[in-house]
Amino acid sequence: MFDKFYTKVTKAPEFPPNFDWINSDEPLSLEKLRGHIIVLDFWTYCCINCMHTLPVLAQLERKYEGKPVVFIGIHSAKFFNKQDRRNIEHAVRRYEISHPVLVDRQMTVWQKYDVSGWPTIVIIDPSGAIAYKQSGEGQKEVIEDTIDVLLGKYDKSKTFTKAPIKITPNVSQDKTILSYPGKLSISNDKIAIADSNHNRIIIVDMTGKIEYIIGSGKTGLRDGKFSDASFFRPQGVVFKDDTIFVADTENHAIRKIDLTASKVITIAGTGKQGPWMSKGGRGKETSLSSPWDVDVKDNLVFIAMAGNHQIWSYDTKTDTIYPFAGNGYENITDGESMKAQLAQPSSLSISGNKIYFAYSETPSIRVIDLKSGYVNTIVGQGLFSFGHKDGYLDDALFQHPLGLCTISNQVFVAGTYNSALRVIDLRYRRVATIIGKQVTLGICGFDDPSCDSLGLYEPSDVKFYQNMLYISDTNNHLIRVYDLKTNILKNLEITH
Repeated sequence: MFDKFYTKVTKAPEFPPNFDWINSDEPLSLEKLRGHIIVLDFWTYCCINCMHTLPVLAQLERKYEGKPVVFIGIHSAKFFNKQDRRNIEHAVRRYEISHPVLVDRQMTVWQKYDVSGWPTIVIIDPSGAIAYKQSGEGQKEVIEDTIDVLLGKYDKSKTFTKAPIKITPNVSQDKTILSYPGKLSISNDKIAIADSNHNRIIIVDMTGKIEYIIGSGKTGLRDGKFSDASFFRPQGVVFKDDTIFVADTENHAIRKIDLTASKVITIAGTGKQGPWMSKGGRGKETSLSSPWDVDVKDNLVFIAMAGNHQIWSYDTKTDTIYPFAGNGYENITDGESMKAQLAQPSSLSISGNKIYFAYSETPSIRVIDLKSGYVNTIVGQGLFSFGHKDGYLDDALFQHPLGLCTISNQVFVAGTYNSALRVIDLRYRRVATIIGKQVTLGICGFDDPSCDSLGLYEPSDVKFYQNMLYISDTNNHLIRVYDLKTNILKNLEITH
């Protein structure tokens, strides 16, 4: 990390007066905040580095509570759908952000502040001048030092406002059984659901009746019996006989649920985010970085390690965990597994000797051949090539896909930021939309005014079981069931 302090006075550009604000009862302005230290976080809600920065800002907000320090998020969106206020509100609720967030329409504020990457932190002093600006995660200490220096400097000059502004966040609680559900796994007529924002794993039968609730619901990293164990926004789940492996994302850990012993055990991760580059090692001695999904083959648990832009593997026999694919650089480059470049892998599906995976930031669907050890791209063009376009693989576009499953020659994809369910036909090398705005298979589309059914809203996973597709409909807080024979989409009613 390189600190960039401003040695000359650079006046901070004012916020646009007509932009939307979240977590604030009224629009804010630099003029209104004169006399405060203002910390701006330029972020976007799909960015893994931005996700890593949010807990740091939350810690600093608590430290400087009651002092003339204001934290503001500037949501500058890369993808089309993330420019929608409603979608950003969901992200603010999902990540429990308590500070005000400005919806940066068409990246206007981003351009005014000459920002070039997510996240970027800008600190404005009480006189309205930029005192600090730096992109990248891992800035906690230098942000803290900058605020402390400014507090000391301006306290002597009596520049601070006499009464620090009080900002009350617009906090709302989800009263649904599920809260932003993540991944699914289905085995022996049981469905494991990562109930992410309730910090627990739920197991239901095929009618939706709850059989197990695993986790107290409190945020934490605690092993033990089901009612005492704790998780922190888990995402990935996968059955393996009487065991469920869990990607406990914000604990940066891999957990094991023993259904026979009714216990949760941490098998990998220290509970703290690991470095960008890591050689791996013993399970609980190795720090991980945002594991987002898991799948199993024999004695290996494969992990979509979103924070490292890699796929890792954990060996249940040797209790060791190592990078398996990706050199850690964020891009879309095919090649030998450890030379290939990935970009925030978020979903895994093993079929035979191949691992299919979705990674969200290019966005693309790719495959690793376990025999040759080679990574190939099925569909996807680059970091800034995204949209919703069907057709041949060379032309098709996705927008931040987070889930997939593979059946024979078909790959079903949860097209998250397209709010769609899509299918890749590997034989004919074509992409089609099953549910969504571009419908080709006979079901009414999302936001179609002639359709009175509920569409998908940022789904994050899809699984095939007995001719049905089970979809984690994340922002609707639902599990949906799509019948491939009748083209009917229904809700799975979760009941106690």
